[in-house]
Amino acid sequence: MFHALRQTMRLLHIYWILLYYGLDEFLLRLPGFKLFRFMRYGNFLRFCRKKLSRGARIRLALQTLGPIFVKFGQTLSTRRDLFPDDIADELAQLQDKVPAFPGQCAKKIIEQALGKNIKELFQTFEVKPMAAASIAQVHGAVLWCGESVIVKVLRPNIHQLIDRDLSLLYFLAEKLEKYLTGAKRLRLIEVVREFDQIIHDELDMQREAANASELKRNFADSDLLYVPTVYWDYIRKNVLVMERIHGIAVTDIKALKARDINLQALAERGVEIFFTQVFRDNFFHADMHPGNIFVDPDCAEKPRYLGIDFGIMGTLSKQDQRYLAENLWAFFRRDYNRVAMLHIASGWVPKHTRVDQFEAAIRAVCEPIFRKPLKDISFGQLLLNFFQTARRFDMVVQPQLVLLQKTLFNIEGLGRQLYPQLDLWTTAKPFLENWMKQQMGLAGMFSKIKQNLPFWLEKLPEMPETFYRYLTADTHQAELSKRSLL
Repeated sequence: MFHALRQTMRLLHIYWILLYYGLDEFLLRLPGFKLFRFMRYGNFLRFCRKKLSRGARIRLALQTLGPIFVKFGQTLSTRRDLFPDDIADELAQLQDKVPAFPGQCAKKIIEQALGKNIKELFQTFEVKPMAAASIAQVHGAVLWCGESVIVKVLRPNIHQLIDRDLSLLYFLAEKLEKYLTGAKRLRLIEVVREFDQIIHDELDMQREAANASELKRNFADSDLLYVPTVYWDYIRKNVLVMERIHGIAVTDIKALKARDINLQALAERGVEIFFTQVFRDNFFHADMHPGNIFVDPDCAEKPRYLGIDFGIMGTLSKQDQRYLAENLWAFFRRDYNRVAMLHIASGWVPKHTRVDQFEAAIRAVCEPIFRKPLKDISFGQLLLNFFQTARRFDMVVQPQLVLLQKTLFNIEGLGRQLYPQLDLWTTAKPFLENWMKQQMGLAGMFSKIKQNLPFWLEKLPEMPETFYRYLTADTHQAELSKRSLL
């Protein structure tokens, strides 16, 4: 009872914030809120509020509501195809321009975590933060060895704020699954549970440092992506110290053009990085909003990305990775029958689904966007068609793919800004084709043999005895059967 009351109070607070910033006018336009439209005339707060643009009101409301809402705004900020520029520009500020907490407070957190005075730790330390986001903020510093670094510090009380709104999300998911027809297909509770795990991982700076180190090893011999060095002696649960990089923000198109950066190559190499992480390494950066991506100004023709913020990384099970690759490969070949069969075989749609009907529905959704550049694709309409198809065929949401879908959402939005003429399918197809050959052809077979060879060699001495036991067991069973017949 107390839990339900607390969640209701939080919902009322959220609605109060929406009222304060005049966002009730957007909320009341939604179909489910038609009956409450009379309430817009009673919102006297709009007369007290300063005149702000609609984008600024949305941004300020999300900031006020807390870190989970800010992260939602960060994701939406990459989709200029879905939102007008004035709203997208304001949401982009949520990437690294959230109001900071006091620098002196950050100093105390660092000193407590590392057990030394700030002057003992750093030759210089910038009290004013370089950037501030929903989870942490970043300060510039110089180590006593002369290396320029950034110091990332978790916000005070961030765990309590996150847990408060996660509790609300669980509450809403439970109620929707219980009372809303068809909500169980969306597996809302599992989606929230997946998000819970993701965001708590992001609150651990030691985990982020380990993620950065792994990604750096994966791209050690590549000119596609540079990952800053982690200084492990300065890593704690709430503090991270990493090499400071200097690059051009990936969305600063004017600056990129001024340095003659090849934008087509930049967009194509971004797609290659994504597929490399997902299929070669099965370890991908899952928070690729523009605030976390920079471009090396010294690599113009073969642009190199500079990555930061590795708190959210994704992996897939071998089965999901295989199904995903085969689905994409079938899609690139317009083999919609194979796509339908794979969805049924994987359990993503019910076993009783008619393949021909599902194939026709997939073709209707996918065919209009095939071979088109990003600028000619309406992803809003595509999503609407996809959700209608999913509902019709009882397609079950896969919570384990939420991170991947979020990453694709960001990547596609970024590609649209960098090079709208990008043909996503043509760029991705050769990479996926090569991966499929490695996994499914002779190379894949020999790779699996090589991988399992140590296990087989270890078991080889036991094989004669195992074989003997199998034979004697069969003989003994035959003798028992003979006696029972007699």
